[in-house]
Amino acid sequence: MNWQGLLVSVRDAAEAVEAVEGGADIIDVKEPRQGSLGRAEPAAAVAVARVVAARRPWTMACGELGGQSGGDVDGEAEATGGAAISRHLDRVWSLLAGGAMSPAAVKIGLAGAAGTDWRRRLLTVFESLPFDSERVAVAYADWALARAPTPGEVIAAAAGLGCSTLLIDTFDKSAGGLFDCCQPGLPAVWVAAARAAGLQVAVAGRISQDHIPAAWGLRPDVVALRSAVCFNGRDGRVQAELVRRAVLRSAGRLHAAPVG
Repeated sequence: MNWQGLLVSVRDAAEAVEAVEGGADIIDVKEPRQGSLGRAEPAAAVAVARVVAARRPWTMACGELGGQSGGDVDGEAEATGGAAISRHLDRVWSLLAGGAMSPAAVKIGLAGAAGTDWRRRLLTVFESLPFDSERVAVAYADWALARAPTPGEVIAAAAGLGCSTLLIDTFDKSAGGLFDCCQPGLPAVWVAAARAAGLQVAVAGRISQDHIPAAWGLRPDVVALRSAVCFNGRDGRVQAELVRRAVLRSAGRLHAAPVG
């Protein structure tokens, strides 16, 4: 898939309608109350797929490989996170049997996975995908807080995991956004490293309306938003008018000044 444009994360079909009407290029499904990559209920994901239909590609967040949305990740959760994700994917597949389009891509977070055999475990989940979706490698800019592998480790492993795209995101949504949670210049370094590895790149992490030009200045293929296009922030509701504003701020992305 040729990833390009503005991605908006939605939690249900009603928000998907707003995102499409506002001009989003890609619709992503997740439950923001469950964390950075919180997975929505299977029925909600399929309802979004039916609303979006063939008008836009849709993608799906599947949770954390460690089984936790935040805080400490204990050994038991770490052992069962992959199995829970696989069960979730199988359930979505069974509900899609009525003819709705499968997700164009799936994303699985790596919070709590540092120091574990995360490459093998993640590959096992990817290889059990019940549909032909692209695999997205997820690197957290605040990896130390998330107890996740470093972005460099994720980029180095992406090809072996069959991933075509790198998502650079933030784990702690209560803290600052992508440009606040790491040293200046690091996001640009990660984008360049991903490009050198042959990956397409998406950037996310509480990117505000004002920071949209700077996000495009990193030269990604995709800028992903939620809080910036919601009334009352991340836990609020996506609104078409806010999506339109984001689209307008993205209009000059091909001419945005590079960052870093």
